Amino acid sequence: YRYCRMLEEGSFRGRTADFVFMFLFGGFLMTLFGLFASLFFLGQAFTIMLVYVWSRRNPYIRMNFFGLLNFQAPFLPWVLMGFSLLLGNSIIIDLLGIAVGHIYYFLEDVFPNQPGGKKLLLTPSFLKMVFDTPEEDPNYNPLPEDRPEHQPRDQDQNEQQHPQ
Repeated sequence: YRYCRMLEEGSFRGRTADFVFMFLFGGFLMTLFGLFASLFFLGQAFTIMLVYVWSRRNPYIRMNFFGLLNFQAPFLPWVLMGFSLLLGNSIIIDLLGIAVGHIYYFLEDVFPNQPGGKKLLLTPSFLKMVFDTPEEDPNYNPLPEDRPEHQPRDQDQNEQQHPQ
């Protein structure tokens, strides 16, 4: 939850449609890979995907794990996977989340910045229409009834000062 919130308030600020598209893209890939690997509970993988994307977009943040281990943010998914392994859990779910997170990060942040690279993940326009607020037209002149309250009063005061 914490890293999802930091992603939403940080690199996805004002880009809700892109944030939703990341969820849809990650969910689709995880479901697809999960079907081939006979994995049906992918909540942990989705969480690790979000942690991976956040950690790669914040590479210089220093982290501390239980006061024992200090490391930088890009190692967080691997530390969590190691902790999961210590608890006796299968790391396949964590590896799936890391793989899907890396695919998203690579296609969104790395490949477009390479020579000859281009942005391959384009948020569909219907998502932008639903989730993003439309840009305001600087030439828009609202009708008098749609103007803020103080403007009609100012106009009334002008008419009282300069009657026609």
